[in-house]
Amino acid sequence: MRTQILEGGFSNFPVEASHAFRAVMTAMARPGEISYVSGALPPAPMSVAAGVVLLTLCDPETPIYLAGRYDTPQIREWITFHTGAPFGSAHDAMFALGIWDDLPLQAFPIGSAEYPDRSATLIIECAALANAGAVLQGPGIEATAQLSLPETRAFQQNTALFPLGLDFVFTCDKSLAALPRTTRVS
Repeated sequence: MRTQILEGGFSNFPVEASHAFRAVMTAMARPGEISYVSGALPPAPMSVAAGVVLLTLCDPETPIYLAGRYDTPQIREWITFHTGAPFGSAHDAMFALGIWDDLPLQAFPIGSAEYPDRSATLIIECAALANAGAVLQGPGIEATAQLSLPETRAFQQNTALFPLGLDFVFTCDKSLAALPRTTRVS
């Protein structure tokens, strides 16, 4: 095993993991708000923020789907070593990582009437992340918020599925923002 696979996780796991978990949960509770995280040093091309999200939320019970250039042996080995999470198809993934154009949105689980929580969370790597562009409304947003999204229609269709649907975390370098299925996008 290459030594770079052993590196890049949280160096002070209890402290860094708790800070990361709070940042991810705060992002989900406050859609559109951009947070900054640190602690992970994943293999390229994965961003620090995407690495932090995976280290925080993934475990041996959460299958991950890797799309496009993120499906590399180095990234697979890093995720396996640090989280133990298995890899799966889009149809059985609890988490997915990739750029917007590489992720087959229609293939991911959206939950069921009995278990709406059994849906996927997509981690979307972005070239930039800014509080501009699409207008967001809904729980956790006082009036409106803005977030640079790759498009709006897919998110509008996703919100219409509520209580089913996908949740999204957008990452860029050390920043992240979330868009839960409850958020209305215009």
